[in-house]
Amino acid sequence: MKVRVHHYSKYLLLGAILCAGSIDAMADDVTAPASPNAMLPDGWHFTVGTGVLSLPEYPGASDRKFEPIPLLGASNGRYFIGTVPEANTPLGMGAYLYKDSHWQLAALLSYDFIQPRDQSDDARLQGIGDISRTAHAGLFGSYTLDWFTARGSVMTDILGKHEGTVATLGLEGKYQPVDALTLSAGPGLTWGSSQYNRTFYGVDPGQSQRSGLPEYAPGAGVASLNVSVKADYRLSRQWDVGATVIAARLRGDVSGSPIVEKKTQLTYGLFSSYRF
Repeated sequence: MKVRVHHYSKYLLLGAILCAGSIDAMADDVTAPASPNAMLPDGWHFTVGTGVLSLPEYPGASDRKFEPIPLLGASNGRYFIGTVPEANTPLGMGAYLYKDSHWQLAALLSYDFIQPRDQSDDARLQGIGDISRTAHAGLFGSYTLDWFTARGSVMTDILGKHEGTVATLGLEGKYQPVDALTLSAGPGLTWGSSQYNRTFYGVDPGQSQRSGLPEYAPGAGVASLNVSVKADYRLSRQWDVGATVIAARLRGDVSGSPIVEKKTQLTYGLFSSYRF
């Protein structure tokens, strides 16, 4: 079975499995600060772990596949590298521009961990061609008040590989029935620029001739709506395990793409991480 993480799963699905047991947990023991950026922990902090996803073969596919996900991250004060849960990427680096007990805002550079799409992923993609890796730059931020968190991110291709811009927005409510167990759920959406949607869901004249699929040029807009449910269990001060279920619905122009077989996409994930 191929091991491949496509771009859609990176921006919509990866963040959901990571955020429950993430680099954010490194700051769990820091008291709410009286001044901005005071809650950034001093010294190096590390996260290592792994996860596995069961997800559609590609965005809109009816067939499924399993994907292993590495969790490797490090932070020192305002700087971080590796897995960045808030921006839904396994390979990035950046810095917090602002962080207090409620708000956080950071700038980020990231690189596609694995090639976003290979036409050999599925017979329906034959003739559509591959999508190359690229680097992205962007921002992510969040606001947290008690049990409620609102978060968002904007990432754009900076190497001219035609991947455009992607924005995500999510709301999340958390509940702790016991100290070690955190349950969370909430809605979210993914928006794609016209360049992004055409690269990942479009069929240009050359692709149409090679694949036999009709030409299709989706515009910018919301590509999917999703609802996620997560559980995170802290085995010890360092160890976390968790699970997530995500139901996403492709919508707008991308839902009418000839490469889309199934508009409703279900993803299941498990993870384990260790912090030190």
